[in-house]
Amino acid sequence: QVQLVESGGGLVEAGGSLRLSCAVRGRTYGNYAMAWFRQPLGKEREFVAGISRISRDTKYADSVKGRFTISKDDTNDTGFLQMNSLKPEDTAVYSCAANQLPGIVRIMTKDYDYWGQGTQVTVSS
Repeated sequence: QVQLVESGGGLVEAGGSLRLSCAVRGRTYGNYAMAWFRQPLGKEREFVAGISRISRDTKYADSVKGRFTISKDDTNDTGFLQMNSLKPEDTAVYSCAANQLPGIVRIMTKDYDYWGQGTQVTVSS
């Protein structure tokens, strides 16, 4: 059974940075495509960033382009989301997701088989 374990959330002032990590644990085999989604309080979950399984192509939501960077370390089955120039509107519960689909970055929640427990990111103004 595959589990995703997240870390790195917290409280930061506007303009600050945070780095989220997502470790794939359990019966892992092969590389994973990974993504980050977020859900602000009272709103629906939305795609933030994703990285494809083999080619490492990346895709970002327009709201985070130029500020967030997604990456992954296949040797250690860990994904990262570097968040810079944070804004109050980035406040949300951030969740990592993974699958082993080939090809393009998927942006729909239904395309991901494994999910982390979620970590709170709060950006104060």
